[in-house]
Amino acid sequence: MRTRILVAAAVTVAAAPLAAQAPRLYLTNQDDATVSILDPATRRLIETLDLQRLGFAANARPHHAQVEPDGSFWYLTLIGAGKVLKLDRDNRIVGSVDLEVPGLMALHPTRDLLVVARSMSAVNPPRRIALVRRSDMTLLDEYEVVFPRPHALVVDPRGEYVYVGSLGENQLASVRLEDGGTHLVNVDGPPLTLVQFAVSPDARWLAATAQTGNELLVFDIADPAAPRLARRIPMNRGPFEPGFTYDGRLIYVTNFDANTLTSVRTDTWAIANVIQGPGFGQPHGVALSPDGQRVFVSNRHQAGGAHEHEGRQPTGHGTVVAVCIATATVDTVLEVGNYAAGMGTPVPVTRPGDPRPCR
Repeated sequence: MRTRILVAAAVTVAAAPLAAQAPRLYLTNQDDATVSILDPATRRLIETLDLQRLGFAANARPHHAQVEPDGSFWYLTLIGAGKVLKLDRDNRIVGSVDLEVPGLMALHPTRDLLVVARSMSAVNPPRRIALVRRSDMTLLDEYEVVFPRPHALVVDPRGEYVYVGSLGENQLASVRLEDGGTHLVNVDGPPLTLVQFAVSPDARWLAATAQTGNELLVFDIADPAAPRLARRIPMNRGPFEPGFTYDGRLIYVTNFDANTLTSVRTDTWAIANVIQGPGFGQPHGVALSPDGQRVFVSNRHQAGGAHEHEGRQPTGHGTVVAVCIATATVDTVLEVGNYAAGMGTPVPVTRPGDPRPCR
């Protein structure tokens, strides 16, 4: 399949009822204080949101995005500004919360709740995760975790626990959302640097990327309160962010230091494909298209390392690469802003079946 390389250009979209509008992918450009907003079906840029025009400084450092399932609102962390924003479909700010160095976020599947961890940019960030009521962006509580630099974050689909991992220690925790009760899990070995988590659609497995350990760690969470390490899968250098397909048959992992994307079969936990090609350069985040046909990969293209959160050393513009799941091939490379980092797309309420051939 021939790769399409598209140059970023804004496209005017006529207004339509929310239910009739296509889902959007939000990609943060951390060094530009912008957000690239894409149509994941057509793999085209809709517009670029300039945060400075909304009153934020050039060092606002947008880092991660999450989207309501119906696409009505989306959420954005600003490391440099110390804020979590809520924006509507027209990119108007409708609420915000002040938080010190906010990083990754996770939407609760059934409750009016947004959980926020801390950015890896801070040397000694608060050892707390924040609970925010999404409807009015009220900070409800902050739960202490015992380890430093809480970063990796995912909410268990069953809704009772959130999983948090440390960048500074080989530790993760299940945190009971009702009251903050914490169960700590230690992982043996050299420093691992747990960057991010993903939970399988059947809520059986918790996957964790160990960036400096070059491993994908797989935990059995049949008991959601007590993750149990089940497998350690060697990875290409710098595994950074993971993401399961909607059918749960594959998990994709970005390899930050190897400029590749690895897919792993979950029936055997064997590596299915190692994907590389045009557009890859410090692959950071992964996001699944709402139709389940493609996985999108953000790429920083910076001279600096994985934990330099204000790069300012671009070797090229950031890119987002679209990989067709059915063929394990790159079919689109789109140029975006500098230091392309975290992404968010709406997770459909009714999950698609087997990935179809990409069109």
